[in-house]
Amino acid sequence: MDNLTHSLVGALLGQMGLKRKTGVAMPTLIIAANIPDIDAITTLLGGQQHLALRRGLTHGPIAMLVLPLLLWGAMLAFDRWQTKQGKRPEKRLPVHKGWLLALAYIGCLSHPMFDWFNSYGIRLLEPFSSQWFYGDTLFIIDIWLWAALITGVWVSRRREHTGKAHWRTPALISFAAICAYILANGLITGRAEQLTAEAVQKTFNVAPTLVVANPVPVQFWKREMLWRNNRHYGQGSYTVFDDVRIDNSMRAHYMGVADKNAFEANVTRGLPLLFWSRMPVAQIVDAGNKRTLKISDQRFTDPLVGDRFSAYFPIGDESK
Repeated sequence: MDNLTHSLVGALLGQMGLKRKTGVAMPTLIIAANIPDIDAITTLLGGQQHLALRRGLTHGPIAMLVLPLLLWGAMLAFDRWQTKQGKRPEKRLPVHKGWLLALAYIGCLSHPMFDWFNSYGIRLLEPFSSQWFYGDTLFIIDIWLWAALITGVWVSRRREHTGKAHWRTPALISFAAICAYILANGLITGRAEQLTAEAVQKTFNVAPTLVVANPVPVQFWKREMLWRNNRHYGQGSYTVFDDVRIDNSMRAHYMGVADKNAFEANVTRGLPLLFWSRMPVAQIVDAGNKRTLKISDQRFTDPLVGDRFSAYFPIGDESK
């Protein structure tokens, strides 16, 4: 998910009452909820190297053990430094080392959980396994999630600052609403994938080996449906109110390329895009006298983002 969502999740956990457990609890929760994204620095490498590096090592089990410890040490040092400098806020609670460490772990573990909810993918077992995991439940930027998080945090803080009782209640209600929202979206995804598999079988008389219900922006009740078998792929749509619709066309994975061997002769499996890609497709693109092999992923074909998830390679006669 985006970092605003991660930050709001940390803040909501604090407003649910966790921030009263120890000093520097709220900044610890918010930083912890974002810290696995230190791998975002890989985007500076240029090209598509970041696709093979993001959501891997810093989101895996070793990082989940080590990163909270590092943050815990940093927050303890920060509190001691402020005390020595005479800058420690008078109203700050004493630091409880046990609770501070627990909050660092809670915040950090929330990050891969929310990253798993979307279809981009996360390697939860890195470095022990490079397998990608996908929740296919929420769009990577979900405004309804924002709304629930912001409302819960804002109303809770306002009640707290005005001295009203039960200031935790709005945050707890928001948390319950978010859990229900995520569960509902998971059920929508499961139903959409089941109906799409049945529709593909009926329409084309083929059994898809993979069906993905890709969440879309804003319209949480809708899914972009993607399917494929060993040779072909296609798409469609699903809404809670209008069932599933399948496009009446299917395409080969290697459009314009003679066969899979010709494809692999031009592009090695070490390509970052292919390491990351869940639903790779290839096609020949003719531009004047030049022929180019385009590699992309079914999940990200929208013109607004497609180029970020595509690679182009000049090809010779072997693919004709």
